[in-house]
Amino acid sequence: MASTKVNHGIALSSETGKLYASSSNDVFAWAYNGIEGAVRGSPQTIVTGMVNNDHVTRTLLFSKDPDAGKTTLLVARGSNENLDLNTTDISVGRSQIRAFDVGSNATSQFPYDYATNGTVIGWGLRNSVGLAEEPTTNALYSVENSSDDLEREGVDIHNDNPGEELNFHGRISDRTSSTRIGANFGYPTCFALWNSTNFPSLGSLIVGDQFVIDSSKNNSECSVNHIQPRLTFHAHMAPLDMIFTPNGSTAYISFHGSWDRAIPVGHKVSQVAFYGGQPMALSNSTTAAEDIMWNADMSICPEGCFRPVGLALDSKGRIFVASDSTGEIYVLQKTAATGDDES
Repeated sequence: MASTKVNHGIALSSETGKLYASSSNDVFAWAYNGIEGAVRGSPQTIVTGMVNNDHVTRTLLFSKDPDAGKTTLLVARGSNENLDLNTTDISVGRSQIRAFDVGSNATSQFPYDYATNGTVIGWGLRNSVGLAEEPTTNALYSVENSSDDLEREGVDIHNDNPGEELNFHGRISDRTSSTRIGANFGYPTCFALWNSTNFPSLGSLIVGDQFVIDSSKNNSECSVNHIQPRLTFHAHMAPLDMIFTPNGSTAYISFHGSWDRAIPVGHKVSQVAFYGGQPMALSNSTTAAEDIMWNADMSICPEGCFRPVGLALDSKGRIFVASDSTGEIYVLQKTAATGDDES
């Protein structure tokens, strides 16, 4: 049964004057008073039909692409299980990012059904919780949580593979000309390599290349039929949010951290340098993410440490970081003297 409780996604639209929030099954909209900071009346259901097991967050983002329409709402939906094999069928509507027009001209169409309405921006995305548009190009990026407990040729590879992904989608308005908008990013067939050490049948694979679990199949199918990640991060770091500085020079990413690894990883906030709308690092880089906030004692993770989730940036350049494990909000601000971040 679908939950009526909001859980993760939240977005404001100055065009519609409404606040949007998601449950595991629906996207709701309330009339919003910005001066009072309060909603009014009962919510209207905007999108429905998203209930599934396992990944139940539904990230919301209003596009700022000037050619996409001022009321284009992006909604990300994850997989039904670790390996959701049915998502090779685009019509199931899982492991996707879709776009919906929520303007006044679309009112008669509410509620949209997620799996049959809207525009597919990307699919083959196991669980892309973080969405952000790079502000100088309006290109969409997402951060994807990849699969757990994988084996290849009977060898357990799960500690270090597959890697988490930063995926580049391009401008969502380029639906007719871009090979990325509406493209498949690999899941549940192809996965990104992070660590090549003792990797079965490595061949010519390098960091960031996609591989198939069944090594009897050809890895080249992944590069031919699917979009490769723009960057790959350590397995199990669990990226949950991503935001850009106004000039597009830096992307901040919250890594919620591992639960399925002998030695914990993640549990930190990192930054990735950008230039001209793209990460400055090559796609095979293992050092693209620079840590700016982390746990000094990782041995107490995940139960007893800081686990970042949501990020926000204010007009003064301060980063607000929410930690769900500790129930805290941290504020990070760069010092004028060193350029380093401090809390």
